[in-house]
Amino acid sequence: MSQTKGFDRTKKLIIGIIDVVLYHFSIIISFMIRYNMDIPRRNYLAYERARIYILIGFILLNILFGIYILYNKKIMDFIYLTIITQFLMGLVIMAMTFFGRWFAFPRTIILISFLVSTVILIAWRSIVFKMYEKIDGTKKVMVVGSEEACLAAVRNFESSKNNRHAVKSVVIDNFYDNISKHMDQVDIVYLADKIDESEKIEIYDLLISQNKKLFLNTSFENLVLVNPNIMSIEDESVIEASDFSISPEDDMIKRLIDVVASLAMLILASPIIVVTAILVKATSKGPVFYKQIRITKNQKEFGILKFRTMSATAEKDSGPVLAAANDARVTKIGKYLRALRIDELPQLFNVLTGDMSLVGPRPERPFFVEQFQEQNRYYYLRHNVRAGITGYAQVYGKYATDFNSKLNFDLVYIKKYSFILDVKIMLQTIKILFDKVSSEGVSDEKPEISMPDNILILK
Repeated sequence: MSQTKGFDRTKKLIIGIIDVVLYHFSIIISFMIRYNMDIPRRNYLAYERARIYILIGFILLNILFGIYILYNKKIMDFIYLTIITQFLMGLVIMAMTFFGRWFAFPRTIILISFLVSTVILIAWRSIVFKMYEKIDGTKKVMVVGSEEACLAAVRNFESSKNNRHAVKSVVIDNFYDNISKHMDQVDIVYLADKIDESEKIEIYDLLISQNKKLFLNTSFENLVLVNPNIMSIEDESVIEASDFSISPEDDMIKRLIDVVASLAMLILASPIIVVTAILVKATSKGPVFYKQIRITKNQKEFGILKFRTMSATAEKDSGPVLAAANDARVTKIGKYLRALRIDELPQLFNVLTGDMSLVGPRPERPFFVEQFQEQNRYYYLRHNVRAGITGYAQVYGKYATDFNSKLNFDLVYIKKYSFILDVKIMLQTIKILFDKVSSEGVSDEKPEISMPDNILILK
């Protein structure tokens, strides 16, 4: 049973080209609406001169926001992302027309085109997503590994916000034999656990020969091989595993960007910071800022700054505990500051001092770091880089994700680090500001631990 390529790069390129054409026509329609079909040549000429830069900005913004990555989204994601990207495009056009001195470009067109392009693009992208679902459909998955690892994998697939993957069978023993017997019933085989090396190679060979997709878990042995360097030594090709670190050159550039960007953000956010400080002080007793010891690069301790969102004596009796969903210790104003992430703004000062970066693993408290390191001996690797205000785990995971999963996200970030990745994470952070779940604490509810009845268990 061969597998089609589905929405490959060529199809995505065509979708992107149509995106650009629709956006271009939405601006023309906006001119028609604004000038009642009688468009002044002078005003339209300003758009023509800026057009190439506007369309390039449009393409880059959509790529950085992951518009053309379809597998992990649902229609509501496209609605959110389209509104956000088109709003940002309005700001981009204003900046371009100012610095390019295309002052004849009417500001009303920017507002009208935001509304027109948002409606047109949402309609088009909804059609594309429905086509994607119809062509690629739901992929049937076979999970392989120990019963505990398979149960965790099944729970993760079932909690996904879309129906992209459906677990149909679980193999907990006699791996190769069961996979070969039932392979025609699935599209993807996911190795959720470590299995014997010789049997694993046989499974690889079988899946490749049958053109089946193979998913691997993010165990340490698999993460080591992420982003390798292939080199030739005489007659042999050698795979050099990359370190869990950022090169000194990249780290220097990252630090420079952190300083410049955090200064600019502090200036822009200063009115919000002043108003928030007044509200915190007026609505509850205690200091405006909350300083807490956290761990950053090279296991260094530092005092992280936040606007106080809990009562001043929140941990007086309990000691250090993780924030929970519907935490009674959170103040009335604190609930809104957390939901809007405004409580994190003072951390820009931590970025300026070099204790944090704009993007990196979220810093934990020493009390929890000691616990996590006892449970996972690779936890120290996340401290090879500066802690961040936002990070890979915050964008692609969930607040309530367990520390092992967050660690895997952090290690993937370190392995795949690039300036472009940081830009993507910063932009994707805008989207999660509107995600209520991502601002909540750890849920007190325990997940269902039994295997669903509709899944075939193979032993």
